[in-house]
Amino acid sequence: MLLALVLAALAGATMALQGALNSALGKVLGWLETTLVVHVVGTAAAAVALFLWAEGTWGPWRQAPWYTYLGGILGVPIIYGVVRSIPAVGVAAATTAILLAQIFCASLIDHLGLFGLQRISFSWYRLVGSLLMAGGAWLLLKR
Repeated sequence: MLLALVLAALAGATMALQGALNSALGKVLGWLETTLVVHVVGTAAAAVALFLWAEGTWGPWRQAPWYTYLGGILGVPIIYGVVRSIPAVGVAAATTAILLAQIFCASLIDHLGLFGLQRISFSWYRLVGSLLMAGGAWLLLKR
């Protein structure tokens, strides 16, 4: 469990760095061009990783529900939101808004057990944790 949390924290740090890099590229290329470049470079990196460290098989790809393939499409509005928000409010403020939205959306997904994931009911602890995080975000964003 500790390894999973460390990996999640590393992913979060990487997302903040990626947002700053995407925003900088967006200033030069534009948001749609940046989205394309990010996805092409990411696809190349994933292809290299696949050939070096392949874990699974392509055999059961037809067994996955259609909606599980939408992650790539969701990257377009994600990158657009990052490219447009970071120059306007800064990396910390944009990342704070992103994290809060992720927490609330993730809590809903957990509570409903969407996409075949384990159902984890929304509890008072989770509500208080979310509110504390929102309060922390408000303090972070206060000028």
